[in-house]
Amino acid sequence: MSELVFQTITELSGRLATGEISSAELTRTFIARTKSLDQRVHAFNSFDAGDALAQAVASDERRAAGQSRGPLDGIPVGLKDVIAVTGQPLTASSRMLANFVSPYDATVTARLKQAGAVLWGRLNCDEFAMGSSTENSAFGPAANPWDLARVPGGSSGGSAAAVAAGEAVATLGSDTGGSIRQPAALCGVVGLKPTYGLVSRYGLVAFASSLDQIGPMTRTVEDAAIMLGAIAGHDENDSTSYRSQIPDYRAELKRRPGPWRIGLPREYFGEGLDPEIGAAVEQAVAFYRAQGCEVKPVSLPHTPYCLDTYYIIATAEASSNLARFDGVRYGHRSKDAKDAVDLYFKSRSEGFGPEVKRRIILGTYVLSSGYYDAFYLRAQKVRTLIRRDFLKAYEEVDALLTPTSPVPAFKLGEKSDPLALYLCDIYTIGVNLAGLPAISVPCGFTRAGLPIGLQLIGQPFQEADLLALAHVYERAHDWCRRRPAFAAVASSG
Repeated sequence: MSELVFQTITELSGRLATGEISSAELTRTFIARTKSLDQRVHAFNSFDAGDALAQAVASDERRAAGQSRGPLDGIPVGLKDVIAVTGQPLTASSRMLANFVSPYDATVTARLKQAGAVLWGRLNCDEFAMGSSTENSAFGPAANPWDLARVPGGSSGGSAAAVAAGEAVATLGSDTGGSIRQPAALCGVVGLKPTYGLVSRYGLVAFASSLDQIGPMTRTVEDAAIMLGAIAGHDENDSTSYRSQIPDYRAELKRRPGPWRIGLPREYFGEGLDPEIGAAVEQAVAFYRAQGCEVKPVSLPHTPYCLDTYYIIATAEASSNLARFDGVRYGHRSKDAKDAVDLYFKSRSEGFGPEVKRRIILGTYVLSSGYYDAFYLRAQKVRTLIRRDFLKAYEEVDALLTPTSPVPAFKLGEKSDPLALYLCDIYTIGVNLAGLPAISVPCGFTRAGLPIGLQLIGQPFQEADLLALAHVYERAHDWCRRRPAFAAVASSG
């Protein structure tokens, strides 16, 4: 049954529908595989095998009664450990929440349950989703299944690694500045960041509330469409949730054949781009041209300001959001505090890791008296200009095409300088600042055998077009069918 772990939602749901396999069999296969592999990959912070099997049995009983809930019914789906699931740990990969158990479901969790998915495990990530390598996890770094000595990206590194290693059929991650797309690129899977407001953030541990968005990580674009259809939609619990009709994204893949007008932002193809990644992306551009698409250069002139703008706004919002972790109400509480002020100081000093502290300090500074106008307010004005750049480009083109990451997966411990890690998100953060949808799709490998990702950036709430554009490319290539040598050996073993 080891071949099951690399099949898609579409393939597995078909086999479940015919009775060829049961959800219980499928879930046992993933449990066994994760137990045998994850000590080396460390994609999971925790999992409850008994609970997953109980969900699978319930799915089989529904199916036997003719009450299947659709393509996700009985499919094991992992969740990044910043998304709430009733009765399950919610640690955000931090000592601050090491013993916290969620008392409620996130909206996306409730919708996956409604769709019949088997919620499978809590996935490793950078602490409070702050990082680009999953090395900031308080529970240890995750590894890239294509090379266990390298990072899987971040902050949703565990979510990407679990899919790449065959430890989950699909997963959910969160994306504040590229945290779904960058690890998807580094691990050779599909990662979709929806338009801000399309997917509810209720039940997501907040990092930067105006930037955070939950999205799927899957083997194929079609699987991403299925997952998005399950989790998207308005939610009264999220004040930023957008009211809109949710199309059948999966069906729309075939109804939107193109051709499209595609823009190539000049600012995304310059200094710092790995030559092998640049060559692979150029081949993808040539493919779209061959399909009859109009491909033209465009400019996003405020791109050079994206990094500075992002790290002012994101850290300011993080400073505000993480103020709630005070050692009083929940989370880590210092045992040797002398008074209330000492309790607050020691609980936060002990509970937060170095990168989280760094961002809280920076965020507090840019919000402080005398600096608010000079930094935070100015960054918000520049953010408006960045969004206008994208919208102006969309007057000429339907979507934008760029690399996802400037570099392939790097070795664990290689980038100890925080700024070097921040630069890994240079092609993804503008999308979050502008609130746009974007997807990373595998588009090749380096000579060292490391995956390369292609990023497609769509117009607001036009996920159906974005998915169709990505699907055309994926369907003509076999990148998504390739398997890491480590995972293949594990399967045979």
